[in-house]
Amino acid sequence: MAFKKLKQFLRKRKLSRCGIKLDVDIPTAVYGDRSGYWTVAPEFLLPQSIVYSVGVGNNIAWDLAMIDRHHVDIYAFDPTPRSVAWIGSQALPSRFKFHPIGLSDQDGQMAFAVPKREGKFNYRASAFSTETQTIFCEVKTLSSLRKLVGRVEIDVLKLDIEGAEMLVLRELDDLKPLPGQLLVEFHYHYPGISFDAFVQVVTALRSAGYRIFHISERGYEFSLIHERLLSNSAQISENVA
Repeated sequence: MAFKKLKQFLRKRKLSRCGIKLDVDIPTAVYGDRSGYWTVAPEFLLPQSIVYSVGVGNNIAWDLAMIDRHHVDIYAFDPTPRSVAWIGSQALPSRFKFHPIGLSDQDGQMAFAVPKREGKFNYRASAFSTETQTIFCEVKTLSSLRKLVGRVEIDVLKLDIEGAEMLVLRELDDLKPLPGQLLVEFHYHYPGISFDAFVQVVTALRSAGYRIFHISERGYEFSLIHERLLSNSAQISENVA
């Protein structure tokens, strides 16, 4: 436990030294379970707000809490076979709408590395994995997903896509209109993802108007809000990169 805390401390210090720290101080709420805890800014959520939850695996505790607490509509996406089968076995509320499709920077088929252990659900894009067994799953750009479900405006976009966030977030033009809140697990510790590339993506998000309002203790999960949503009470840090 002490070693884990030390690693987290060193990781957070590295982020801070690169200027990656909180930009705004706003009220937050945390929902989820197991390794899937996510932080949102609840004051900007309304009944029937639109949430895209990309990469759900076998953990939808956050999604169900968002429906229960804020009465939002969840559009969930995951193309991997274990997740598709698991979702199909669940009794889900009508506000949870699942599509067996992944998110990437292009439409088509993408190679995913298959987790060795049967009980694991974290399929990675093969570009960010050293595993040799792969499968191909359908993926689309965010623009194409919006057309598919018919909901263009997104109040919250949550990305837990095992490294593919680096592909998606480099294409900011494809995200427009930009989601109000952006929740991302950054996998800058994966093969094929450099820390410098991660810093460049965060810099681009800030340039596009996003402000960081939460960083997890692990230093991987980030919550950002677009400046257009910020109320007069929200204070933007002078340390914005």
